[in-house]
Amino acid sequence: MLHFCCWPAPAICSDRTALPICSRNAAAGVAERRKEKGAREKAMKKQETMKNNKGLSKYAVSLLLFLLFETIAITLWITKNNLFYLLNFSYIGCCLALGTALFTAGKSYARHFVQLAVGSYMLLYLGVISRENMQIEGFWYYLFLGVFEAATIHYAVAKIFGPLLFGRGWCGYACWTAMVLDFLPYKQPRQPRKEKLGVLRYVMFALSLTLVSGLFLFKVANLEKIMFWLFLAGNALYYAAGIALAFALKDNRAFCKYLCPITVFLKPMSYFSLLRIHCDEDKCIHCGKCLRVCPMNVEVNKGTRKRKNGTECILCYECTKACPKKALH
Repeated sequence: MLHFCCWPAPAICSDRTALPICSRNAAAGVAERRKEKGAREKAMKKQETMKNNKGLSKYAVSLLLFLLFETIAITLWITKNNLFYLLNFSYIGCCLALGTALFTAGKSYARHFVQLAVGSYMLLYLGVISRENMQIEGFWYYLFLGVFEAATIHYAVAKIFGPLLFGRGWCGYACWTAMVLDFLPYKQPRQPRKEKLGVLRYVMFALSLTLVSGLFLFKVANLEKIMFWLFLAGNALYYAAGIALAFALKDNRAFCKYLCPITVFLKPMSYFSLLRIHCDEDKCIHCGKCLRVCPMNVEVNKGTRKRKNGTECILCYECTKACPKKALH
């Protein structure tokens, strides 16, 4: 026996007087959906704007570096009435800004790009072609002449007052000696740091000062020509010593740690640097990966400025890339 189930028919607006009510309800539903869609689109646009702003904020350091060097360029151009300073510091500022932006974008070649762009310019154009001694001997030479030019300006910006802002960024991004040494095979030190050898940098510093002082005291002629040849000889010595130490100690940066006299200027100011590696010790799991990749043996897993070798940081950011917990920034 068959049983039929009669479902109630859906209510329809058969009454003509009810049609306006149905239309109003339908219109209200459409308006509500449009409103919801508009709200969703607005929220998505807001999120996209926030994402873009956050993305742009990552390049704040690059922008600040460019503005800093552009300010120096314009100031020196006006005060010294020499267009060279505008072109010189604008070029260096652009290279640094572009390089740090490339690093932020995740390009592995970023730091080497800056080293080659700035280091080669200073070594070949300023040093060899323009015959300016940009080494520490050139600094003493212009200092004893009482002239604020060339090497004295370079040292003031990059190695004496600049480190208050960017620490030893010079060593990591612009030094033409390290530019070559960083291409050697020992990017990560294979041995613990030999602390006692650090005294040699002070010996080199004293020898440099004594040499130039002697030239002035004995009133040696043709000092400008001598300074150029000292620049060539000094660089040859630095490269030879740097490469020999790198292979002997299996450490690309051995020269920077033990022999480089410029660090005597850099270390004190770098202690107060505004730009430095910070460690969130609450996130740190003490795995030691950051310590193993640091080319300068800095105790980066400590947040304090008094951490071991803290003034040696060259801002290469290898530690931040190695940290599995993103505790370093």
